[in-house]
Amino acid sequence: MPATALDLQETGRYDLNRPASLDYDPTFCGLWIANEGPEAVLVTLQGEELRRVSSDLSRIKAISLEGDHLLVADGFGQMQRLTKDGEVMEPPFDLDGGYADTEGIAIAASGDIVTVEDDPERLSWFSPAGELKTQIDTMDLSPPLSEAQGIAIDPRTGHLLIVDDWEGSNSLYEFTSTGELLAQASLLEYGTDPEGIAIRPGSDQLFIAFDGGAQIVTFDYTPTLPPGAAPLPPGADCMMF
Repeated sequence: MPATALDLQETGRYDLNRPASLDYDPTFCGLWIANEGPEAVLVTLQGEELRRVSSDLSRIKAISLEGDHLLVADGFGQMQRLTKDGEVMEPPFDLDGGYADTEGIAIAASGDIVTVEDDPERLSWFSPAGELKTQIDTMDLSPPLSEAQGIAIDPRTGHLLIVDDWEGSNSLYEFTSTGELLAQASLLEYGTDPEGIAIRPGSDQLFIAFDGGAQIVTFDYTPTLPPGAAPLPPGADCMMF
């Protein structure tokens, strides 16, 4: 048995229309949110808007922090880097393999871009330039992950946290950094159709965006740890306080 198992305890929620992809920004103590429109928005942890950014892509379907800037994806196989002020850093670039229904992106400690796709169903690792390094067919997992939407990486463990939407299992999956399944937790008691996920490691907080009901739900989060593991130290937290 693990020293600790994946556990979620709801701590709050607020309304926010069509949140599709999330990432936590410790500089602003806020959340970057993409909603499949032409802009992404930065909000406080209470949902108050701070700023908006746009890109050269036709839409922003997924978003992640990459160092001190943003990486956005259109869900068709293209990505672009932006400053947090919304300035374009470079032209859009293609992921290896052409079309990719990219639903969520996260950045590994190595700098690799980790994506989840639901058509076909894949978990992929790319170099920062978009070169494919590793790929897993998530339908081969047990239980299968058929409608992966959002992904976050806990920097303390490297674990991948992925939400599966209403057309799949409506649950949260936890994987090792290499894609080995550790745990699965149903999200039905908290909401339907989870789309995005972000982690605030400095306070053990998890944020999950539900399209059903158009809400962001916040949780106290405990990851899976092996036997004998010490409690995790806090990660980066709000820098503005």
